[in-house]
Amino acid sequence: MKQKLKLVLVALVFTTGAFAQSDKKPALVGIHFNALDFVTPETFKNSNSPRKLADLRDMDFGLSLSYWKGLTSKIDLALKANFNLHDYASGDRMESTNETEYGVELEPTLNFRPFSDKALINPFLTGGIGAGYYTGEFGAYAPAGVGVQVNFNSITYLLIQAQYRWTLTKEQLPKDHLIYSFGIAHNFGPETPKVMAPPPPPVVLDRDGDGVPDADDKCPDTPGLAALQGCPDRDGDGITDADDKCPDVAGIAKYQGCPIPDTDKDGINDEEDKCPTVPGVARYQGCPIPDGDGDGVNDEEDKCPTRPGPVSNQGCPEIAKEVIEKVNYAAKNVFFATGSFKLLAKSNKALNDVASLMKADESLLLDIDGHTDDVGTSESNQTLSDNRAKAVKDYLVKQGVAETRLVSTGYGEDKPVADNKTAAGRAKNRRTEMTARNF
Repeated sequence: MKQKLKLVLVALVFTTGAFAQSDKKPALVGIHFNALDFVTPETFKNSNSPRKLADLRDMDFGLSLSYWKGLTSKIDLALKANFNLHDYASGDRMESTNETEYGVELEPTLNFRPFSDKALINPFLTGGIGAGYYTGEFGAYAPAGVGVQVNFNSITYLLIQAQYRWTLTKEQLPKDHLIYSFGIAHNFGPETPKVMAPPPPPVVLDRDGDGVPDADDKCPDTPGLAALQGCPDRDGDGITDADDKCPDVAGIAKYQGCPIPDTDKDGINDEEDKCPTVPGVARYQGCPIPDGDGDGVNDEEDKCPTRPGPVSNQGCPEIAKEVIEKVNYAAKNVFFATGSFKLLAKSNKALNDVASLMKADESLLLDIDGHTDDVGTSESNQTLSDNRAKAVKDYLVKQGVAETRLVSTGYGEDKPVADNKTAAGRAKNRRTEMTARNF
């Protein structure tokens, strides 16, 4: 008996220390209806009799008053005072003495739940120690069992339990037995949960109504932005109007809220302008279009960007008048065999003079144009003019003039300078023209 009692006490103490405290059960007072079953344990222990579950008529009944109190969020202490009617003298109902006896018991237990007491439905395990007065005799027992509680808002609880009781005093309480209990417990004390009204929201002052409390608003009388601590920013550049030297034009902090300056007003700000005091263009990073030869014609329009020349000649040097005259004279003294593109020998002197001019001035270029009259077909005249212009070009190349400086073109009968109806007019139309240029 002592060993059983020690084991029960050790288990209760150990399990109690394993749980933390929170959401404890409030103090409750309850009343319970009990049913005692001495038949079922005896039939299961006695191998000589058939096993039997007790019927309701085999049971005795009683009432209990209880006190419950949470020790932790998952462990409760329960103290019960039981009053049961049973023929304790006989030991069981199968050998009844037909006497009505009673038992008065005091039973402290610990109840262990897996969930917080706030849960609606909570199963629990029970273990403890009990003592009673049984029609003139004192006895003791060790109860252990299971139960379930239903929590109605932590005010009223429904409690259902089943316990197995080991007798610790065989003389006064001869047999182990079961007890079933059904009861209600109620919270009569001040621990009933109270619904507290939330405190009123604090009054926040915001004189300018910009959503920034006056306590945090650096401009409490002028509506502004939260990002700028309640101060305004008319141009939206992130600099408050009070610190912005250009409050109506977006700018940057480096220039105190003003845009990056453009001193020469060329549309390129000074930070990107390599010539900030002289108007220029973006493709030259704010500088003017360059004029490499300094002739007043910028390089983009100058046909001769490395040789000075007037605007009238697109920035190229003017060709000397005597050179032009010599070229024109030579062109009038180029002769071909009739109906052929074979140069006659009397053309050589004039062409040699042109070759000398070209070699003396490497900047000169020469256009050679061939023309015919309208005698014959236009196709044949076109071919003849092409070949005559090319013949002049080939001659000059043989005299040492680079072919890349010469352009020959035949125009056939398309550009007459006189009337093809007369012999004199046709003679003028059969011609070679040469034009000197330097671009």
